[in-house]
Amino acid sequence: MTTHTAPAKAGPKSPLQTLPIAALALVIALVVQLIGQLDIDLGVGSVIIFPMVWGLLLGLLVSVQKVRPLGLDLQKAAAALVGVAVMLLVARLAFNIGPSLPTLVKAGPALLLQEVGHLLGTIALALPLAVLLRMGKATVGATFSLDREPSFAMVSEKYGPDSDQYRGVLAMYVFGTLFGAVFITLLTSVVANWRIFDPLAMAMGAGVGSGSMMAASSASIVAAHPADQEAILGTAAVSNLITTVLGVYIGIYIALPLADRVYRFLTRGQDDGAAVVATAEPGTGAGASATTAPARPQEADDVAVNRAFREQVAAASAEVKLPLWLSLGVLTVLGIGAASVSAGALSWQIIGGYAILLALVSLGLVLARATRKISPIVWITTVGAYVSSPWFFGAEAINPLVNSVDFLSIATIMLTLAGLSLGKDVPLLRRIGWKIVPVGLVAITASFLLSTLIAEFTLGLWG
Repeated sequence: MTTHTAPAKAGPKSPLQTLPIAALALVIALVVQLIGQLDIDLGVGSVIIFPMVWGLLLGLLVSVQKVRPLGLDLQKAAAALVGVAVMLLVARLAFNIGPSLPTLVKAGPALLLQEVGHLLGTIALALPLAVLLRMGKATVGATFSLDREPSFAMVSEKYGPDSDQYRGVLAMYVFGTLFGAVFITLLTSVVANWRIFDPLAMAMGAGVGSGSMMAASSASIVAAHPADQEAILGTAAVSNLITTVLGVYIGIYIALPLADRVYRFLTRGQDDGAAVVATAEPGTGAGASATTAPARPQEADDVAVNRAFREQVAAASAEVKLPLWLSLGVLTVLGIGAASVSAGALSWQIIGGYAILLALVSLGLVLARATRKISPIVWITTVGAYVSSPWFFGAEAINPLVNSVDFLSIATIMLTLAGLSLGKDVPLLRRIGWKIVPVGLVAITASFLLSTLIAEFTLGLWG
C-alpha cells in the first residue's frame, strides 16, 4: 500500500497562488455582510444568525461542493490565513477591553472569583462527557472554555488551525452561536424561578463570555426579579467583561493546559482512532467492536476504512506556512472591505484603524520572539488594552480609529476563511457530529451554575 504523502505537503507554491482563495473569501464576506444578521424568534428566546455564521456556512458549502472542487492547497492556504486572522481579532478585542479597565479595577472579590466557575465548570463536567462520547482530541478545544472568539486564538496558536483541537473550538462556537442564547434563556428562567439564589449571583453567572448569551440570560433573571433590573444588568455586564478580559490569560496559562492534561489522563491507554470504524459504519452497535468474534467477513474492510481515514486525516492536518507579510496584506484588504460594508462606506478612519491593528499585531509578534516564553496573544491583548485605556495619553486619538473597524467584521473574515478550509476536515467533523450537542448543553449549564454557586458564596462573605 502506498502512503499519501503528497497531499500533506500541498500548499501554495508562490504568493500569487494565494490570491484565488483571498478573492473567494472577499466575495463571500462582502455578500454575507450585505445580507446582515437574521433574528429568529422562537417564543422562549431568539436565535440571532450573524454574518460571520453565514460566512462560515457559505465557505463550508464552497469547500465541500463537487462541481468545481476547491483544491487542497487552497484549503490549506485558507487555514494558514485563519491563524493570522485570529491575532487581528484579538487585537481588536483588546481595544474593547482597555476603556473598561477602570471598571475591572473596581470590581469586588465576588465578581472576580466567579471566573473560577467558568473555568472549572466546563472542564469538570463537559470534558469527561466528551471523552465518554469519544470526541477525540477535539474534546480539548470544545470544553476548555466558553470564551468564544478568544478561544480561536488560544487554540490556533498552541495547536494550529489544522488541529483536532481547533475543530473542537469551531464546533462549539457554531453550537453556541445557534443554540447557546436560546438554551441559556431556558436555563436561567428555570433557575431564577427556584428563588434559591441571589439575583446578583445569577447575574454574575450570566457573564459566560458571550454578549448574546449574557443578554439573553440577564433578561430571564430580570423577568423573575424586575425590581433589581438595573443592578442585574450592570452586574452581568461587568461579569461578562471580567470573563472576557481574564479569559485570555486564564485560558492560555491555566484552562487550556489543564484541559489537555485532564484529557490525556482520562484517555491514557486509549487510541483516538479506536471509534472510527463504529462511526464510519452507522449500522454497528455500541458494543460491536470489542466483543464480536474476530472472524467477521467485514473485518478486513473495517481495517481498510480505519487506515484510509487515518491517511486522510494526516493529509488534511499538515499545515502550510505563508509569509507574514502576505497573510497580513491579504487580511487587511479583506478586513477593510468587510468593515466598509458594515459601516456603509469606506473611510480613512477604517484604514487608520487597520494600520493601528497591524502595528499592534506586529509588535506582539516581535515581543513574543524577543521573550520567547510569552505568547503573542498575551502581548497583543496586554499592549492593546493599555494603549486604549484612559491611562494612556494617546488613547483619545487612537480609539476612534480602531472603533471604526467593526469587531464582527473581522470575525466574519476569520470564519469565512475557516469555512473555506473545512472541506478537508469533513471526516473529522463527522466524528464530532451530534456529540457537540450534549457536550455544549452540559458546558453552558456547568459554567452558569458553578459560577452562580461561587458568586452566592462570595456575596455572603463580601457583599
